[in-house]
Amino acid sequence: MRIVIAPDSFKGSLGADAACAAIEAGVRRALPGAEVVLVPMADGGEGTLDCILGATGGREVGLTAADPLGRPVRARYVLGAQARSAVVELASASGLPLLAPEERDPLRAGTAGTGELIRDAISRGAREVLVCIGGSASTDGGTGLMRALGVRFEDAGGAELPPGGAALARLARIDTSGVPEAVRRTRFRIACDVTNPLVGPEGAAAVFGPQKGAGPEEVRELDRALVRFADVLADTYGVRVHDLPGAGAAGGTCGGMVAVLGAEPVPGCELVAETVGLAAALDGADLVITGEGRLDQQSAAGKVISLVARLAGRNGTPAVALAGEIVHPFDGLHALGLTAAFSIADGPRTLDIMTKSADELLSAAAEQAVRLRFA
Repeated sequence: MRIVIAPDSFKGSLGADAACAAIEAGVRRALPGAEVVLVPMADGGEGTLDCILGATGGREVGLTAADPLGRPVRARYVLGAQARSAVVELASASGLPLLAPEERDPLRAGTAGTGELIRDAISRGAREVLVCIGGSASTDGGTGLMRALGVRFEDAGGAELPPGGAALARLARIDTSGVPEAVRRTRFRIACDVTNPLVGPEGAAAVFGPQKGAGPEEVRELDRALVRFADVLADTYGVRVHDLPGAGAAGGTCGGMVAVLGAEPVPGCELVAETVGLAAALDGADLVITGEGRLDQQSAAGKVISLVARLAGRNGTPAVALAGEIVHPFDGLHALGLTAAFSIADGPRTLDIMTKSADELLSAAAEQAVRLRFA
């Protein structure tokens, strides 16, 4: 038997590597002689850096950068083997997990630290930078990131705006005259796993603002500020990102980078799958096991489980998903090729206990899934 294990991370408990190890332990208890292929996955958000590093090599670079509130934090990125390319994960310096719940500041949090990582990579020779933008703590349209690369965002009086999304309501002018030539010559790609527009009821503020600490009035304030930001972008660059699919990712970072830096959004899941060789790994497999922390209707839209199911379905390979929580219905995933989905919970448990016991629960669920298929 050849079994491929290709999960996303179980956020807050297990990284993709650890999830692979837990699933493998369960598989081997059920089928000790099976050939097991581990393919840790990510969707362009947190964990993507590790997946790409593990698959391609390169060099990890550590750097002290600004966290979402401007405090120093130790962050990292990956510099390619020839130092001509780099992979930067926004969550490393600008991610929500860097803030305690009581520290979340949706109006003023920024992405400057991510820009500092990019600036360092460019200074070392990188001319192609992939920015993985999931897990953001801010709704600043990526202005902090771009400010670190030399872009100025000014009010009507010519003063530079302070950090954060709320200040964009006063944006009048964008000045790129101070952007170094090396930055101008750099190709930027954005690994993005969502299709939300920049503004409106499905936009960055409305959908993602609450998880970053924004209440209803703050959501409305941030959305108005992002509308102003989008208007100025359209007037300055002739690029309308108001309703561009994916522009709302990472608090509008995708939209801002597309307009100002000419960045190219790419589906994060597909990029990671291509990099780690997922399609080749699935060729000839008897079973594929995937998973993530929560499986719901959104999992069918650009998430790891949906891509694994689709590739497995093309090959006629049974595909099983394991998740901490599963929310019905997910007919879309079955239509893509997912055979079955199971929660790893073995009874009523608190989230805290589930998080602390995730490896044991995931391993046990994997064992039972394999026994059901091959007993």
